Amino acid sequence: MSNTAVFGKRREPHTIIIAKGDRISHFTIRPWIAALAASVLAAVAVGYLLATSYLMLRDDILSATIARQARMQHAYEDRIAALRSQVDRITSYRLLDQQIMETKVAELLTRQSALARRSSRLAPLLEQAEASGIAPADDRLDPERIPVPAAAGTAEDSRRTLFRPQEPMRGGFDQADAGKTDDQDDSETNSILALSQLGISLNDLESSQIDQISALASSTRAMRRQIVADARKAGLPLTTPAADTDGIGGPYIPAVTGEDGEPFDQEIKSLNRELEALEKVRGAIRAFPIANPAPGHRITSGFGNRRDPIIGKSAFHAGIDLSLKTGTPVYAAGSGTVIRAGRNGGYGNLVEIRHSNGLTTRYAHLSRIYVKKGQKIVAGTKIAASGSTGRSTGPHLHYEVRHDKKAVNPMTYLKAGKRLGQYL
Repeated sequence: MSNTAVFGKRREPHTIIIAKGDRISHFTIRPWIAALAASVLAAVAVGYLLATSYLMLRDDILSATIARQARMQHAYEDRIAALRSQVDRITSYRLLDQQIMETKVAELLTRQSALARRSSRLAPLLEQAEASGIAPADDRLDPERIPVPAAAGTAEDSRRTLFRPQEPMRGGFDQADAGKTDDQDDSETNSILALSQLGISLNDLESSQIDQISALASSTRAMRRQIVADARKAGLPLTTPAADTDGIGGPYIPAVTGEDGEPFDQEIKSLNRELEALEKVRGAIRAFPIANPAPGHRITSGFGNRRDPIIGKSAFHAGIDLSLKTGTPVYAAGSGTVIRAGRNGGYGNLVEIRHSNGLTTRYAHLSRIYVKKGQKIVAGTKIAASGSTGRSTGPHLHYEVRHDKKAVNPMTYLKAGKRLGQYL
């Protein structure tokens, strides 16, 4: 069997024969050489096509690349501008918040200073009112009630609020929330709320003070009117005019700050006027001889006609007699001026005091005299000691009250003193 039959038909390589004259050349082309040549030719063709396409499209590619870079640059610039605007906005909100905080703190400090000044003005008036038997309804006028700023985070412990968060400020918080942390937002909000709560507490305290001062003025006015009414019912010729003699009125309109003074100042003036009027009325009543010259001792002889203890005939008794042992203190029945102090006929040792409203009092049969003529005294002053000098059957005090030199019943004034004692 032949080789062809065994291995198949053999492919012969391509041979290129070149004849030039007598010279003959031949080249054998192997398959791999053909493949390499084809590859080279294909590469050259592709390169040529690419170079040709680049030369033709170069300007368009460069333009597109430049345009793309320009778009990217503009986008970055817009983003940077937006971020810068957001930073400026957040900064402005924070500055606004800081200004609001500073404004509130300054206002709170001003309010606290005002309350401190008010307390110094209130103190003497409250002492005077308390001494007059008039006291506040509660402790809202106590300076210790003035609140102080609380630390951030303790807003729930503060009393009521004055400054509520404003809507524009809240809008600023909402727009700047993206640039804040939760802790920062809570801290700033709590700080503002704490100041707001403290502010409203101060505002409530101010209003409460004004209401309490007004209530004190009303109580003082009511007491003065009651004293005047009781004095007149008791028969005292009280002529001291009341503080509200002139009629006033008009529709009620809430007070407006800045017009005709602050409401607090007006109420303070009103309370001061009422307290002064009350003291004038009390002073006028104290000028009447309404105090007992010998408290705790019984009356042994009344005012009016009686049997004379010396001669036994009917006679007019111009005063009352009080049973006292010799040396018992005798006190002035009212404020006034001593117009007589010494021996005076049947009165024995006598002290006579001139009071207001044409009234005088006489204290007779004294063993000792402790005052002198022209001396000014107040009700309750120790003026003498009882005795039995002059026309007397034994130790006692003869007490007279005279109106325009005419004897009147001392019991009228002693009863008035018992009735008005609670006010004095």
